[in-house]
Amino acid sequence: MEKKDRTETPVLGILEWFRPGENKEVENTLQDLERLGIKHLRTGISWADWYVEGTEEWYDWLFKEVSSKVEMLPCFLYTPPSIGETPKTSSPPKYLKSYADFLDVMINKYGEYFEWMELWNEPNNKIEYDFTLDFSWNKFSKMIDMASYWAKQKGKKTVLGGMSPIDPNWLRMMAENGTLENIDAVGIHGFPHVFDQQWSSWEENIKQVRKVLTNFDLDKELWISEAGFSTWQHDEVKQYEEFKKVLKTSADRVYWYSMNDLDPKNATVGGFHLDEREYFFGLKKTDGTKKLLYRLLEKHGVENIHQHTYITKEYKIEPEENYSLITGGAGFIGVNLADRLLQEGKTVMIYDNLFRDGVEQNLQWLQKKYPRNLIVQIADIREKSILEACVRKANEIFHFSAQVAVTTSLTSPDMDFEVNLQGTFNILEAIRKTEHKPSLIFTSTNKVYGDLNDLKMGSNETRYFPSDKNIEENGVSEKRNLDFHSPYGCSKGAADQYILDYSQSYGLKTTVFRMSCIYGPHQFGTEDQGWVAHFLISALENKPIVIYGNGKQVRDILFVKDLVNAFILAGKNIEKIKGQVFNIGGGPENTVSLIEILDKIKEKTGKEVPVSFEEWRRGDQLYYVSDTSKFSKATGWKPEYSVDEGVEELMNWLIENRNLKIENKNSSAKEIAV
Repeated sequence: MEKKDRTETPVLGILEWFRPGENKEVENTLQDLERLGIKHLRTGISWADWYVEGTEEWYDWLFKEVSSKVEMLPCFLYTPPSIGETPKTSSPPKYLKSYADFLDVMINKYGEYFEWMELWNEPNNKIEYDFTLDFSWNKFSKMIDMASYWAKQKGKKTVLGGMSPIDPNWLRMMAENGTLENIDAVGIHGFPHVFDQQWSSWEENIKQVRKVLTNFDLDKELWISEAGFSTWQHDEVKQYEEFKKVLKTSADRVYWYSMNDLDPKNATVGGFHLDEREYFFGLKKTDGTKKLLYRLLEKHGVENIHQHTYITKEYKIEPEENYSLITGGAGFIGVNLADRLLQEGKTVMIYDNLFRDGVEQNLQWLQKKYPRNLIVQIADIREKSILEACVRKANEIFHFSAQVAVTTSLTSPDMDFEVNLQGTFNILEAIRKTEHKPSLIFTSTNKVYGDLNDLKMGSNETRYFPSDKNIEENGVSEKRNLDFHSPYGCSKGAADQYILDYSQSYGLKTTVFRMSCIYGPHQFGTEDQGWVAHFLISALENKPIVIYGNGKQVRDILFVKDLVNAFILAGKNIEKIKGQVFNIGGGPENTVSLIEILDKIKEKTGKEVPVSFEEWRRGDQLYYVSDTSKFSKATGWKPEYSVDEGVEELMNWLIENRNLKIENKNSSAKEIAV
C-alpha cells in the first residue's frame, strides 16, 4: 500500500464490532458500506471467544464474507481468562509468547483475507495487576514486540492498537524498548467532547505522536483507528462536524466508529449498561433510521462532505434582533411560511434537524433567496438547552417539528412519542420560562378524531359521502370528541391538549390548528405523508402508485398558500383566539377522493398512472372534511385556491424543479429546465 500524501484526505473506513452469530448484522453493514462508497472495515477478533464452541465456524464465514466486499482490518484482542494474568480478558497472558502463537494460527488460517492486522494496545485495568505499573507496561510492550515480529515474518503489516487516551509517553516507552521496529502504522483513538473532554485538537495530538516517531527516526504511518461522536443527546450536527474535522487531519487512515448504534439489549465492552453515551455512536439508529451524517454520505458522497455549508448550528444565541421561530422550518409548510415572513421583512430562524428527505433543498433555496434576515439552526426538538436558547429570543413561534406518519408511529412509537409529545412539552416549558411569553401556533392533525367509523357512509363509483347532511355540507367541527387510533394520533392529540392547557394554566398565547391534507410547492410527498404531491411526482416520473383501501376515501385538500394566510391571520388575532383549537383544510368546496385526484392528474399530465390496491391501513378514515367556519368567523379567512388551481401550480413547480416533460390534452409538449 502506498503511503498517503499528507495533504490528501485520509483513507476512510468504518469500525463495527460483531458478536459470533451476527451474520445478518454483518450483511447489513456491508450493504451500508456499499451505499456509502466506503471500502474499509475494522472489526474485532476475540482471542477469548476463539475457544468457544461454534466461534471458529463463525470466523470462517466472517473473514470470507467481509473480505469479498471490502478491505478487512482484523483487530486481535481479549485474552482467554484461563491463561491471563487475571481472569479479566483485558489482562495480558501469563506467557507473553502465547499472543504471537495465537496470531500465527490466525494468519495461517485466514491470512489470505487481510493485508493489515491490528495488535492490541496498552494494558487495561492496570491497577488490578499484582506487579508494578511500569512492569505491567513493559510486559505488554514485550508481548507486542513478539507479535509484530512474527507477523512480519509471516508477511503481514501491523498496526499498533490505538492509544486511548492518546499518550505520547506510552509510545515513547514502546520506542525505547524497540517495540516499534516491526510495527508499520501507529494507531490513536479520540472521542472529542464525548469521552475526551480536555481535547485540544486532532492535529495537536498527531503532532505529539509524530514527534516521538521523529525523535526515534521511525518512519511509520499514523492511523486514527477509532474516532466518533455519540448522539445520545440527539446532536447529529455535532457528529457531522466531528466527522469533517477528523477527515481534515494529516492521518493516513481514519476508522469512524460506528455504522450502527449499540442495541440496548447488549452490554458494552466493559460488560455493563451504565453509560448512555456508549449506545449512540452509530451512523444509524437501532431501528435502521439514518442519522444526518449517513444521509449526507449516501446522497452526496464522502468527497463532498465539506460542501454542505447550509448546515449550521449556533450553540450560543446572540442575534442582534428578535425573530420568528419556525420549528421544522425546512419542511414543506415551514419553508412556505418562512418565505412569506421574509418577504414581509421579518427576521426568521429555521429550527430543523433535516430528517425528512429533500428538506435540505428547501433550506438552500431559502438561503439563496434571503441571504439576510435568515438564521439557520440545525438541531433536534429534543435538544432542550438549544431549544430554550432559541425560544428566549423569539417574538412568535410556529411549531411544525414532528414525526408525521401513522406508519412510522406504529413501527417506532418511542421516537413518535419523544418528538411529537416530549418535543412539544419542551417548547411549552421553554416559552413558560421566558419573560415575554412569545405566541405559539401549533399544527395538529385530523387524526385526533380517530377513524370516524361511527359516521354512516354511502358511496358512488368514485367516493364516500356521509349520510349526515350537516357533515356533508359543513364538514367535521371542533366539537367532535377526540378519539386516538394510533401512536401518531395519541402523540399529536396529547400535544395539542397540552398546548391548549398551557394557555389556560399559564396564560400562554397558544393556538392549535387540526389540519386536513395540505399540498403545494416544496413538498416532497411520500405514500405515508403528502399524498397529493406523491401522486403527482409518481405520474410525472412514470412510477406506479399503491392505494391502501379502494381509493374512494375523501379529503378536503388545502393549498399551502391558503394555510400560510391562515397562520398570518392567526398571529394578528392571537389575543382574540388564544387557547382555542381550529379545524383547518380546504372545506366542503375543496374535496376529492383518491380516485378523483388521479383522474385530475391524468387530465393535466396526459399520463395514465399504474395503480395497485392493498389492504386498508390502521386508522384510515373513509371520509374527513374540515368544518372551517369557526376560524373563518374569528378572522375572516377563507381558501382562495380551488383544487384545480392548486394542483396546476404544484404540478408546474414539480416540473420546474425536476426538469420533467409532459404532454396533456390542453397543450403541446411542455418542458421547463431547472
